[in-house]
Amino acid sequence: MPTLTWLVTGCSSGFGEEFVHSILARGDRVIATGRNAASRLQHFKDTGATIMDLDVTAPQADLDKKMAEALAIHGGIDVLVNNAGYIESGPVEELTPERLLRQYNTNVFGQVNLTRSILPHYREKRAGILAFIGSQAGWQGEAGTTCYCSSKFALEVESLQKEIEVFGIKCIIFEPGFYRTKAFSAQNFHFNVPRIPEYAEFNKGLRGFIEACDKNQPGDPTKFAERVIDVIKGEGLAEGKDMPIRLPLGSDGLEVMRRKCLETLKLCEEWEKLIVSTDYPVEKQDEKSS
Repeated sequence: MPTLTWLVTGCSSGFGEEFVHSILARGDRVIATGRNAASRLQHFKDTGATIMDLDVTAPQADLDKKMAEALAIHGGIDVLVNNAGYIESGPVEELTPERLLRQYNTNVFGQVNLTRSILPHYREKRAGILAFIGSQAGWQGEAGTTCYCSSKFALEVESLQKEIEVFGIKCIIFEPGFYRTKAFSAQNFHFNVPRIPEYAEFNKGLRGFIEACDKNQPGDPTKFAERVIDVIKGEGLAEGKDMPIRLPLGSDGLEVMRRKCLETLKLCEEWEKLIVSTDYPVEKQDEKSS
């Protein structure tokens, strides 16, 4: 495969940082982006990566300008990795509209807006890959993280793929389980300020779970980045396979997807009679259409 140019968001730590190192190790070019890049991305200074300041929550016009700058660096971009994100926590009743909007601005709207910025370039060259970093939380909700989980459910890209495939553009959402990144650190996991006494024990338990889970997650973030690159480049374990529209990564993520699929099939079977009972009778449907 020819040398690819990648643009990756959220590179200050976690998956973003791993992507940069792994992409460069494959001989590809990478534009590493993040907020306050001059200070937060200095660890890439001597790696060969291009560093760019980019806040995905910026207005669309600003993102369009940033994308134009990025496209000029290497004469184009082949892969956009929408990776930036964080976790808002707390029960729904304590969730403020401001916190919900902040979560969606980063995890959903920012990714959609940046995708809009690159699509004219992809359409013109009739090629390009959009990679979204979702989560098993986009398949299974968890108490205390409704805000985050709903943002990952919103990120599913099936409609987008159907709109852009005619232009030769591909998109995929990777859905990792729990990986040993800084996702549960204070920087990326935002605990709510308790406001309702009845949720005090719940919030205490949630905080305890996160603290116990941090640094004990089963997934290796370096291997995650490597497998994502394998899939996009058609190499390694992905060689000879067609790129799917979604892919769980990690044994826990696989279990969540598999269980959800089986539960959904069971529901369809058990409730089929009631589910289809709301259709018009065939003959009446024919009469209405005539």
